[in-house]
Amino acid sequence: MRFMIVLIAAVVAALAVTELTMQPSAADRAALLVIFGAIAGATGLAGWLLPRVTHRFRTLRHTVLLVSMAAVAVVAVAVAVSAQLMFLSSHDLRLVVVAVGLGVVLGALLAATISRPLAEDLERLAGTARRVGEGDLSARAGLDRPDEVGTVAVAMDRMIDALRDAETERDQVESARKAFLAAVGHDLRTPLTSMQAAIEALQDGVTEDPERYLRSMLADLDLLSGLVEDLFLLAQIEAGRLELHSEPVDLTDLADEAAEAMTPVARRRGVGIEIKADQHITVLAGERELGRVIRNLLDNAIRHAPASSQVLVEVGHGGQMATVRIVDQGPGFPDDVDVFESFTKGDAARTRSHGGAGLGMSIAKGLVEAHGGSIAVEPGPGGRVAFRLPAIS
Repeated sequence: MRFMIVLIAAVVAALAVTELTMQPSAADRAALLVIFGAIAGATGLAGWLLPRVTHRFRTLRHTVLLVSMAAVAVVAVAVAVSAQLMFLSSHDLRLVVVAVGLGVVLGALLAATISRPLAEDLERLAGTARRVGEGDLSARAGLDRPDEVGTVAVAMDRMIDALRDAETERDQVESARKAFLAAVGHDLRTPLTSMQAAIEALQDGVTEDPERYLRSMLADLDLLSGLVEDLFLLAQIEAGRLELHSEPVDLTDLADEAAEAMTPVARRRGVGIEIKADQHITVLAGERELGRVIRNLLDNAIRHAPASSQVLVEVGHGGQMATVRIVDQGPGFPDDVDVFESFTKGDAARTRSHGGAGLGMSIAKGLVEAHGGSIAVEPGPGGRVAFRLPAIS
């Protein structure tokens, strides 16, 4: 319907232009009406017929070629009708027909030439889509065109890049998840195996010191309870359901308490802990949760610090932010590993050969961010981790 409205409007506009520019007679008006009517009829026929034919074509080149020839044919009809009504001689009329025929042939040749690159580029897009559908995410269209085909090609390449990145990330997360579950399973199995052996020994009555076995079982239970608590806390953090009861907390005192709590662990490994704080700094935080952060970071540093070395805890104040920095003299952190990310940090970030479930850094990050702060690994030498919180004094 829209096509017919535009066609009639074009004929009316052509009649209006000739009326204004030529001031035709009644006979001229009749001739012009016949000419324009013939052109409109040929165009209308082409507009009705072409969509019913071209949708059967398997290549765009045939469609472009047929449409171009139809356009030339409409012009040929206009020229033929005009020539007939102008009462040209038979010689002149044959010349016009030959010229129109040549125009049709040349128009078809031009259409075929122009449509070839377009068809090839579209086929390249289709081939790229097929390869991606088959799982080849290295496929790229790589077309450099300023038109709509080029826009589609760029969008397709970006989509493939996004799919490739998503697949890579999925594989990394899946691999890390399996490693994480294996590590947690190992940490669960070790104390369970020990407890089972102790219980069997007690049942069989083969032990001369039941109290020692009970103490060992209690230590294993504490280990299991700590691991379960870590997993539960990490689940709360990642689900955004952690509830904090914030109050003014002295960071320097909290660092001293954490260092005192971790001193026995450090002594067993031949490592010392040094506190460096110029002043008392207060932040609004959950005292228990923030103390957990410092102890986790200290525990990680002690595990990787060489014997007879010192782990330094610095408490400082810069602008509106309070900073706690833990520094050890160990091998440091790999540049290509996010040590705070669940499933992907822990083991790759300085190996699990030192023990532990590998959850401490993730928990530390979650707790710091829950307080509105930030935590990051800093450049070496050694392992350097710092977190910052808004200070209130």
